Amino acid sequence: QVQLVESGGGLVQAGGSLRLSCAASGSILRMNTMGWYRQAPGKQRELVATVISGGSPNYADSVKGRFTISKDNAKNTVYLQMNSLKPEDTAIYYCNVDIITTVGVRQRSWGQGTQVTVSS
Repeated sequence: QVQLVESGGGLVQAGGSLRLSCAASGSILRMNTMGWYRQAPGKQRELVATVISGGSPNYADSVKGRFTISKDNAKNTVYLQMNSLKPEDTAIYYCNVDIITTVGVRQRSWGQGTQVTVSS
């Protein structure tokens, strides 16, 4: 089993910054993809940013140039640096990982979610 622990959400004024972290632990052999999604009230969950092992990051158009995804492979941790935040960025942000476990099973896991609120 893989556990994900998210942190870093909160309340910030428009134009401010936040940094989200998601640490994965458990029987992890290899991280294939790590990413962030978000879900605003009354809306569907949407992709924010993902990064594939050995590949380039992929961003939603709405966050390009403002958000940066990065990862620390040694710590099995993915980060989301969010700058120039806008009220429309308000949502619950979820970490998502696609891993291979130590017994060779592919597993996709979601974090518990962290609230990001941007005031105008």
